[in-house]
Amino acid sequence: MQLQDRTPRLAGARRKLLLGIVTIATIALSGCSGSTPSSAGSASGSPLTIGISLSLTGDFSDSGKSAQRGYTLWADLVNKSGGILGRQVKLSVVDDASSPDQVVTNYTNLITRDKVDIVFGPFSSLLTVPASRVANRYGYSFIEPAGGGPSVFAQKLNNLFFVQPAETTKGGDVFADYILSLPSGQRPKTAAYAKLDDPFSAPIADNIKSRFEAAGIKTVYDQTYPAETADMTPVVSGIAAAKPDVVIGGTQEADAFAQIKAMIQLKFNPKWLFEANGANSPGDFPAAVGKANTEGVFSSADWYADSTVAGSAKFISDYTKKFGGTADQIDPTSAEAYSAGVLLEQVAKKTGKIDNATIIKTLHSGTWPTLVGNLSWDASGKPKGAYLLVQWISGKLTTVFPAKTSQHAPVAPKPNWAG
Repeated sequence: MQLQDRTPRLAGARRKLLLGIVTIATIALSGCSGSTPSSAGSASGSPLTIGISLSLTGDFSDSGKSAQRGYTLWADLVNKSGGILGRQVKLSVVDDASSPDQVVTNYTNLITRDKVDIVFGPFSSLLTVPASRVANRYGYSFIEPAGGGPSVFAQKLNNLFFVQPAETTKGGDVFADYILSLPSGQRPKTAAYAKLDDPFSAPIADNIKSRFEAAGIKTVYDQTYPAETADMTPVVSGIAAAKPDVVIGGTQEADAFAQIKAMIQLKFNPKWLFEANGANSPGDFPAAVGKANTEGVFSSADWYADSTVAGSAKFISDYTKKFGGTADQIDPTSAEAYSAGVLLEQVAKKTGKIDNATIIKTLHSGTWPTLVGNLSWDASGKPKGAYLLVQWISGKLTTVFPAKTSQHAPVAPKPNWAG
């Protein structure tokens, strides 16, 4: 899953920003392509150049490379099928080294110097905010797969489109929806909250807390811990002493795993357990806590290996054929970046044009099917949908809510830890 923003699974990622730039792939434009934002649809037969700044080095490099794989796979496949409106897609990818300063330079150069036709977004809200401002200044659309924090949408840029179902801090809303859909007699009476001090993690738990308390679910424990916390035993001991029915972890990956390990060690097993991030990783989570200890744990996601969304099986087949590995090793960031390209294809098919003004106007109307769900946006680029509630059942991530998309009914209470 990570859900996200995918803003960093790495502790301290926002504190260690590296400078510098490495050009990974710079593709020269031919003829008269893309000298202005409005000309992208006028150069029939010339390449459609798409500029992208990605974190190929620095703190966000793992996720940046996942996004690159998604973009690259999409471009390869669309070119094999004839391109977009007869134009072959060429990606111009440059490294921002996970630096906000460098990302501004990259997009400015891609647009004003290289005169790319279109731009796609980078990784993380930290980089998406300054990058989207550059794109907006020059009238470019900005389809972006991995910047979904509040600061992105606070800009109120109508050229921006976040390619996930909802803003990242709303990742826990679907769990609250599920719990509050239960008859009052079956709901938890008490809740505990353990939250990473992180602007993309803690708000997920806080949003759930607000809704639970409004519905009469009593808070018996609420603790925010620093990013440096490695041993979660003191926090989990406090939770266990409070004996809550439901535990909500506002987590990234490492602390989610640490929470689970502490619960196993202390033999504390809540009836419901939701982890914002970490538990939605189909490969990393069972490897970290043991496959048998995943049973019954809830999280939320937009895409994962067993997703039943149309096109998912083909995406997995094409991805593993090109890059190797297994379905469980595909980072959702790749599916989100791939979906950014799918949106571009759909605009071209619907309008017969592919200029920036057309992209912006067209995406602001209707609903658009992608690997991460059917997307639509408000005027600020904030998606109007919700994430899926997933739960580990029989060793696999499974969609359990909402009912219309579920593969299995939610399992509660959570089975005991295997130890």
